[in-house]
Amino acid sequence: MKVSVIIVCAGNSTRMKGVNKILLPLGKTNVIGNTLLAFENTESISDIVVVCRDKDREAIENTANALDITKLHAFAEGGETRQKSVINGLRKIADDTEYIAVHDGARPLVKPYHIEKTIKDASVFGGAALGVPVKDTIKVVRDGIIEDTPYRPSLYITQTPQIFKRRLYFEGVDFALEHELDFTDDCQLIEALGTKIYMTTGDYTNIKITTPEDIKIAEILLGKGDE
Repeated sequence: MKVSVIIVCAGNSTRMKGVNKILLPLGKTNVIGNTLLAFENTESISDIVVVCRDKDREAIENTANALDITKLHAFAEGGETRQKSVINGLRKIADDTEYIAVHDGARPLVKPYHIEKTIKDASVFGGAALGVPVKDTIKVVRDGIIEDTPYRPSLYITQTPQIFKRRLYFEGVDFALEHELDFTDDCQLIEALGTKIYMTTGDYTNIKITTPEDIKIAEILLGKGDE
């Protein structure tokens, strides 16, 4: 079973005051370096496609070379939206890819064990996404007024990677393009087809680097992982 991963890191980092978060130092390398290592060390991953801004490509390539990343297959340029970025990445995957994984480049603490677990679930159900149960009570609010309280045990925080059979994912992309839909989550492409996706339970350390505070948290979590 050949699995290609598209690592998306083409954002503008507006909440990081213009600093590209994927190139920020983290541990012995940087954010994208840790992300690349996670997939390099996942046995079932065959190749890696990185979607990024053209001006960041050289720095990412240098990081990959310094870490001896052997699975880096290609680069693709980022699009105007996340969905368009992923579509650009799709054009670079290997012809014999059977499953497509999509991962946020700014999630550097994902564990190879959880990647493998998500791949296994995707092979059974056709698609799977990594996630964790919501800890807090969630309220639905409209115009400042609480309208509803969803049943907490049924709520999950969706993470990445999200992994799908190649044919199913391409059907989702075709459907979205045909109906001029643009999603921020890859599962939505498949859900739009009426197909169910399995939620693979991961852990709470698989955080997304979004604000400067997140880097500090990631450093702590990374340090604990080394203990």
